[in-house]
Amino acid sequence: MFTSSLTRRSLLKAGAAGVAAAALPFGVARAANPIVIGAVYVGPRDDFGWNQAHAVAMDVLKQVPGVTVIEEEKVPETDAVTQSMESMINLDQANLILATSFGYYTPFMVEAAKKYPNVQFRHAAPLWKEGDPKNAGSYFCYLNQAHFVNGVAAGLSSKSGKIGFVAAKPIPSVLSNINSVLLGARSVNPNATVQVIFTGEWSLPVREAEASNALIDAGCDVITCHVDGPKVVVETAESRGVKSCGHNASQAPLAPKGFITGAEYKWETIYKIYADALAAGTELPNFIAGGYHNDMLRNTAYGAGATPEAIKAADAAIEGLKAKKPIYVGPLKDNTGKLVIEGTKDNYDPVLDGMNFLLEGVQGSIT
Repeated sequence: MFTSSLTRRSLLKAGAAGVAAAALPFGVARAANPIVIGAVYVGPRDDFGWNQAHAVAMDVLKQVPGVTVIEEEKVPETDAVTQSMESMINLDQANLILATSFGYYTPFMVEAAKKYPNVQFRHAAPLWKEGDPKNAGSYFCYLNQAHFVNGVAAGLSSKSGKIGFVAAKPIPSVLSNINSVLLGARSVNPNATVQVIFTGEWSLPVREAEASNALIDAGCDVITCHVDGPKVVVETAESRGVKSCGHNASQAPLAPKGFITGAEYKWETIYKIYADALAAGTELPNFIAGGYHNDMLRNTAYGAGATPEAIKAADAAIEGLKAKKPIYVGPLKDNTGKLVIEGTKDNYDPVLDGMNFLLEGVQGSIT
């Protein structure tokens, strides 16, 4: 759904991450005019994945006095999103639009921001850059940290030590999640491996089921993924009697016997920052991002597939991430034997945004 940018983490380290800590306590400030926030989703809001993660956050905002939420689902990355945004502005008086799909940004959101300079627009991928409209911006959460926790829990919940990963495309953010699962698993089980199959698209349910079954047939007894809607992957794992870890939102209800935990966005932290700024009449940041250290991620509550030792180790890993304990500690080689990381990398080091490799221990290819 999104790609990475070499400049975005530089902005984060320069201070954007501190916005969360500096924001007003939510609900204290009250605007003279109503706050109307519109959210546009490319798929259904109950997809157990990317769209649902945003919808869960919007449900939190709906409970806040003085905030009105407008949502529209299943809006394609075409002129249709322009029509949706303009409807929210002209009919509902939205003063903030959240465009949550990658393809909404250019040209659609950028052009809308130029047309409506008094409305704020924010996009869920690190695409905003200097020179873009000042009333536009980006927000992003580094989900690989929660996938590292997935790996820790999977490494201690798996009997075989073989973890299967169904992935959409070999872009940096996906590769980071795959490699982070491996490093998490190997932090508790040095012999753990990750086998990956790329489907080629963000949403291909039939291919996702085929990939899940192939990984299980290859001996993987924990399956996880990075696709838009993980429903098929988790349900396939459950039907085959193997364990699973989630992605994007909670898939726990889909796997009552085998679910371990899942990597979840906590978009409401960012949305509350936006709402507070609107209420206070202050400028919204053009870029905001983070991870566990500033409450922008969570892992799904542990399911029946998590062992007691896995829960203990995963909880410890979360505390480490909150304290900015690094995930990528070199020397690390890729699965062709090439040295790709020499020293220790901060979890927000810009070099990680250009990740183009699978680590040693990951079975699969990006070519």
